[in-house]
Amino acid sequence: MIRIGTSGWVYPPWRGTFYPKGVTQKRELAYLAERLNSVEINGTFYGRQRPASFRSWAAQTPDDFVFATKAPRFITHMKRLRDAETPVANFFASGVLMLQNKIGPILWQLPATFRFDADVLAEFLGLLPQSTAAAAKLSARHDHRIEDDEGLRIDADRPLRHALEPRHVSFQDEKCLRLLRDHNVALVVADTAKKWPYFEELTADFAYARLHGDVELYTSGYTDEALDRWAAKVREWHRRGDVHVYFDNDAKVRAPVDAIGLSRRLGIG
Repeated sequence: MIRIGTSGWVYPPWRGTFYPKGVTQKRELAYLAERLNSVEINGTFYGRQRPASFRSWAAQTPDDFVFATKAPRFITHMKRLRDAETPVANFFASGVLMLQNKIGPILWQLPATFRFDADVLAEFLGLLPQSTAAAAKLSARHDHRIEDDEGLRIDADRPLRHALEPRHVSFQDEKCLRLLRDHNVALVVADTAKKWPYFEELTADFAYARLHGDVELYTSGYTDEALDRWAAKVREWHRRGDVHVYFDNDAKVRAPVDAIGLSRRLGIG
């Protein structure tokens, strides 16, 4: 499958532009899901969500919709992947598994000051669950911050994928690529208007791209020519497996427009 979406969906500037007048905030996710087949949940990066929220998001979207979920910055930016077992258990216990058949890749975005450390990365990748059953088992080791075990329930055992988005050039290292391949973790292809290093090595059985802005980070839209180029890349990656692409250039209301534009070029929707 090819999944195209945006990074998040709750943006006030989209109201009255992408979201027509009359579409209430409670209807925004459903409106977006009628036009795109995936979205990144980015609120999980900033704080713990509740199982009821994940259940509600899943219920608002079509059967074939998929959610990617951005992992907490507490793990990636504060703990910096060290001593991560309990925080990762808490993350999965918070309700991610409530997405059931709509669960997509977990995105682990690193800070720009995080340099590649083979030992740290190897230990962290070894911790990551590769299935929902393994995630539920890990979640059982949560601490007191999780009030109950509601978020540990799964309806079926499904594969669970992970993607890593580093922002330091030191990750352009064959040891890093080998670790990612060994654990089937995708190295994110991130277009950051040359703000951070660009990686395009495919290290998993799926590809994951984040488009943060063509010329200006987080704000500039993608021209027709740029979308044509990205469509060609997606077609090439798709020969090897599934592809997930998310637009994060939301500041000027370009993300949903560009996501729809790329989807149409790929014959989606």
